[in-house]
Amino acid sequence: MNNQIIEIADIKKFYYVGAEVVKALQGIDLSIQKGEYVAIMGPSGSGKSTLMNIIGALDTPTGGKYVLNGTDVSRLTDDALAEIRNKEIGFVFQTFNLLPRYTALENAILPLIYAGVSKQEREKRGKAVMESVGLEDRMNHRPNEMSGGQRQRVAVARALVNNPSIILADEPTGNLDSKTSVDIMRLFDEIHQQGNTIILVTHEEDIAQHAHRIIRLRDGLIESDVVNEQVAVG
Repeated sequence: MNNQIIEIADIKKFYYVGAEVVKALQGIDLSIQKGEYVAIMGPSGSGKSTLMNIIGALDTPTGGKYVLNGTDVSRLTDDALAEIRNKEIGFVFQTFNLLPRYTALENAILPLIYAGVSKQEREKRGKAVMESVGLEDRMNHRPNEMSGGQRQRVAVARALVNNPSIILADEPTGNLDSKTSVDIMRLFDEIHQQGNTIILVTHEEDIAQHAHRIIRLRDGLIESDVVNEQVAVG
């Protein structure tokens, strides 16, 4: 049985800035198994954000092949990409990206509305994920009534609500203080232990150390791809 959830072969991404060609990704080969916890690291300009956007179906590659959970994403139309994003990927962003007028629960169930899930099922699944991130007593609060850590927990609940194939987290602790960052990373550890596949994009070494595998990019290429002995043992 093929356990690969992500298969990337010779992915390239070139941008044109005036007459100049910027080679953001210069041929990336990468496979990620179901249930892995992977950190993607690299200095500014290394290509990590571009790679994340391609993995998250937010952007399409200039060349190469990207297969997500059996679907060749590199060939999809914009509409099909949007569907894949909603069904297969749970996003957690640095800036939380919550809608201010909506309650925490309403924010968490947004992907289910896009997916056409019934109101009754939305409520049920929404409440379950809010409980799973420890916010059962904050469901009816709006984002401005919550701390940064609580808002990020709502974002994590929203990422989980569709039972996606992968959780894609972009600098998830970038706007949080160190104590809150520890709490959020502990939550990611718990989510991973429940069998979820997590891909974390970060420039912070201590955050990357939570992952079981660390991939470092430089100049649009993979510089290293290693098992994190600190957490992967056992």
